Amino acid sequence: MTNPATTTQQGGAIPAQPGPREATGVTDGAMPGTKPAAGVHGVVSGGQPGRIGGESGALPTENAAIPGLGSSVAFGPGHVPGAVIPGAGPSGKPGSRPTVKLREAGPDDPPRYAPEWLELREPADASARAHDLLDPLRIRLANLPGKSGVVIHDLGCGTGSMGRWLAPRLDGAQHWILHDRDPYLLHFAAVSSPRSAADGSRVSVETRRGDVARLTPDALQGASLVTASALLDVLTREEIDTFAAACAGAGCPALLTLSVAGRVELTPSHPLDAELVQAFNDHQRRDGLLGPDAVTAAAEAFSEHGATVRLHPSPWRLGPEQAALTEQWLRGWVGAAVEERPELRAEADVYLTNRVAALAAGELRVTVHHVDLLALSRPAGGAS
Repeated sequence: MTNPATTTQQGGAIPAQPGPREATGVTDGAMPGTKPAAGVHGVVSGGQPGRIGGESGALPTENAAIPGLGSSVAFGPGHVPGAVIPGAGPSGKPGSRPTVKLREAGPDDPPRYAPEWLELREPADASARAHDLLDPLRIRLANLPGKSGVVIHDLGCGTGSMGRWLAPRLDGAQHWILHDRDPYLLHFAAVSSPRSAADGSRVSVETRRGDVARLTPDALQGASLVTASALLDVLTREEIDTFAAACAGAGCPALLTLSVAGRVELTPSHPLDAELVQAFNDHQRRDGLLGPDAVTAAAEAFSEHGATVRLHPSPWRLGPEQAALTEQWLRGWVGAAVEERPELRAEADVYLTNRVAALAAGELRVTVHHVDLLALSRPAGGAS
């Protein structure tokens, strides 16, 4: 979410559409209280490029593609076989990681996440997210005052997979406000958003480009829900405290999915597994980021602000059926571990070669543990 006092952006409100052709020129669809459309697709052209967190993906099936992007496994023309897609692992520059490049981002910086990576991981994300957290969320949203629908802020939306997963699982009219630094990703998020809720009610979408780190209760005024995926583990403790305080001040619940838990299980096991897990976790904690400690810190922060917090495991379960994603994750995971501990390189190179071969032979399975968090802040006005 951006700070309205420091950001000049404003995306238009548009009805969600299945593709660019149908979205072109559409300017209606805003729910009462939202701003009218400012342009085609509602993708923000101005504003301050800023900090984002999170991921997302493309379309909900393995063989689908984001409109205008192409096949979910057809990487860009410059992709080198065996290379790590941006977002899946280290950037290749010492001390810099695409997955946590949040600070001092300039307008010419490349995107943190390649759309191909986001699209590749979307089916695994959708399968992993915790359905058990949806019933308490539905109850809270159903008890909101007024009947005009809900307003949902998706922070670090990427290409919009959270909206594609969640909107069709909630009843009632919805207006999604999608936040990301990358206008390219915002475009895909807007044109591939769902058009209807679970009960057939209308879903509309608005995009905003800018800084989502400095959340305040005022910035969340009117929000019914804040969502994000893979956001918490790329925040500092101070940022999580600020986030929790903002949600509590606005009386707004938060559904935060797919935060890394610091545990990975590979079958068959290997003596180097434990060292790589530890090195990767240390890599995630660079620059004061919380990495695998983030969910615990967030649960504590929301609880201290009076929210009821629920946690639920949301593991990726990868194997030959998700071979492309599994290989990209494996290369990125090992690459981050080696970047943290260069002395592991020789062993890790052999390890990676053998693991990729086992995957190709259908003999490798991986469980990457995540945790989903639902924080139900007390509604504004003091109601319980």
